[in-house]
Amino acid sequence: MSEVIDWIAANNVALILAIPFATSLLLLCLPGYRLSARLNAGSAFLTLLAALSLFIHKPAPGSYLLVDDLNIVFIVLNTLVGFTTSVFSASYIAHELEIGRLTTVQLRFYHAMYQILLFAMNLALLANNIGLMWVAIELATLTTVLMVGIYQTHEALEAAWKYFILGSVGIALALFGTILVYMAARPVVGEGPDGMIWTVLIGHAAALDPALLNLAFVFLLLGYGTKVGLAPLHAWLPDAHAEGPTPISAVLSGLLLNVALHAVLRFKLLLAANPGAIAPGPLMATMGLVSLIFAGFMLYRRRDIKRLFAYSSIEHMGIIAFAFGIGGPLANFAGLLHMTMHSLTKSAIFFAVGHIAQAKGTQKLADLRGLTVSHPLLGWGLVAGVVAIAGMPPFGIFMSAFLVVSSTFARQPLLAIPLVIGLLFAFGALMLRLQGVAFGEPSGHSEPVKASYLPLATHLMLVLIAGIYLPPPLVAWFQHVARLLH
Repeated sequence: MSEVIDWIAANNVALILAIPFATSLLLLCLPGYRLSARLNAGSAFLTLLAALSLFIHKPAPGSYLLVDDLNIVFIVLNTLVGFTTSVFSASYIAHELEIGRLTTVQLRFYHAMYQILLFAMNLALLANNIGLMWVAIELATLTTVLMVGIYQTHEALEAAWKYFILGSVGIALALFGTILVYMAARPVVGEGPDGMIWTVLIGHAAALDPALLNLAFVFLLLGYGTKVGLAPLHAWLPDAHAEGPTPISAVLSGLLLNVALHAVLRFKLLLAANPGAIAPGPLMATMGLVSLIFAGFMLYRRRDIKRLFAYSSIEHMGIIAFAFGIGGPLANFAGLLHMTMHSLTKSAIFFAVGHIAQAKGTQKLADLRGLTVSHPLLGWGLVAGVVAIAGMPPFGIFMSAFLVVSSTFARQPLLAIPLVIGLLFAFGALMLRLQGVAFGEPSGHSEPVKASYLPLATHLMLVLIAGIYLPPPLVAWFQHVARLLH
């Protein structure tokens, strides 16, 4: 057994990429649902094990791939939620096949694209080459576009095209920013691929042209900020959540937004290491605060339950971007913790919402009533998830939000006022919607659903434990990464 663990640890980076890529090719050929669903989940679990082995063995950086203390946080979170979502997906997609919403051909395509999406996100997080990182995020975007439109309804195809067009604009802006970074590096490190390698760039950051870096960061923040879902670049996100399969909503909110945020943080570090460059923090804090307040107001106007939680994702990505923008050890720690708690909580909410929409045959909030009576486990699971995402104790998001507010009071007291106002508006909207959906007399027709409750329970339990007690090794790890982020 120890030999197997050692082998996995020695080859962990290759396995993190090879397992999902090879599985996607195999899943294209498997017609049976049960086998393909088990293979999908089993492959995601093996990828998670390979990611966890990064704690045992961290390979030296190469020209194209890099493992450092920053991206380990993102990779482990990415593979964990990728695995639990694949388990949820098995029961969710089974129901879609039973009612004829998906065909066998679409099923094979769905499972293959799911593994390609995991591969692309892992590659983006591991990339040491900023060009390769751009390519990987673009691959993840295109894969998600195809999965959003998989139902082939008018609304789903419209949402997919909207995502494709806005995502293409964002990725084009990010490409231009990437080229500007290369142009800034070329006089210092010379022609060739060294101008695209992250470890080389950060090592020579102080000598790069600050004017080009400043312009590059504006384009990169706007480009990758589109993927993060920051307002006013968010327009694709609610449609993609509402019309695509719910497991993709969970992956979008829980993972893909984080991958784009990771890219922004990389370039933030580059600017922070250059004494002549602008401070990137205020730009991030401004976009984060605008996203939080905008989403807080928009939550009151939602009529679709998946759109409601899509705007909740915009709100929380705004909080995270704001925390990293404020900077400092405490705010960065709060941003990392909030990102982790949001990924676990929001994916848990979508696990509940997916089966609720199947049981009730609708996503309209007006037709969802009394879920704790008609479907107690799903209803109370949704209640716990919404209470957690709204920032109520004793869940982990309360702790991370409290730290964000505390660090803001310490560093920028005036910004704490709009921050708290935005949090309160979002809290009020979620509580208002929860009251009608979860309690009272059930309405509409209901169908029994063979739901997988284990992913939902696992995520909520982790978020609850984090709100009560954070293990000292986890705290030390996050504190270390927070210091790296300046």
